[in-house]
Amino acid sequence: MATEWLFRDDAYLREARARVVGVEGRAMVLDRTIFYPQGGGQVGDSGVLTRESGEPVRVGDTRKGDADSIVHWLAEGAQVPEVGESVGLAIDWDRRYRLMRLHTALHVLSCVVVAPVTGGNIAPEKARLDFDIDMSLLDAQKIERETNALIARGTPTETVWITDDELDARPELVKTMSVQPPRGSGRVRLLRIAGIDLQPCGGTHVANIGEIGAIRVLKIKSEGRRNRRVEIALA
Repeated sequence: MATEWLFRDDAYLREARARVVGVEGRAMVLDRTIFYPQGGGQVGDSGVLTRESGEPVRVGDTRKGDADSIVHWLAEGAQVPEVGESVGLAIDWDRRYRLMRLHTALHVLSCVVVAPVTGGNIAPEKARLDFDIDMSLLDAQKIERETNALIARGTPTETVWITDDELDARPELVKTMSVQPPRGSGRVRLLRIAGIDLQPCGGTHVANIGEIGAIRVLKIKSEGRRNRRVEIALA
């Protein structure tokens, strides 16, 4: 039961309609969705479904399922919609927009700290990247200043697609050591920030990096032999 991922084409969609195609306990699959499922370090969306009766149903989390489906996890005690029912979708937009800003900020950060990325996480209040780099090369004030200078350019972002073979011919595009871009469909989704960054990414991003606003570096710490963590928040 594949789900149409509407957010891939428009991350700014706040509402839509969909049909229930699968239910198991509190887990529900829709034929299409605006809810981003947890992945690539970004947490899953939350929000509300509205049943045909007008009854609201809370979605607490969203995860990837089988066969390109997306599983919407409903709140405890919710009246689960029936298969075939049409429902209205509404994401928690303020939460999602913070995730979009922070996720895009990490793309910019990865161009200031030039080192292999060993991990990352994006939550509504803060985000971080882990780098395989010597601790002495990381200066919080310098990273914050240079990242904000790039953000201030107000450069548009663009989603582009390349084939698996094209990605194989350009391995330098993959900055992450721990997570490889998904393959098998014949093409790979990239985020381009002209003159700044180009790398595979399936997350949600702002249309222009100027929307991020200023960021601040919360902390830099060592998280193991090959992990130096840079944690940021929106200023």
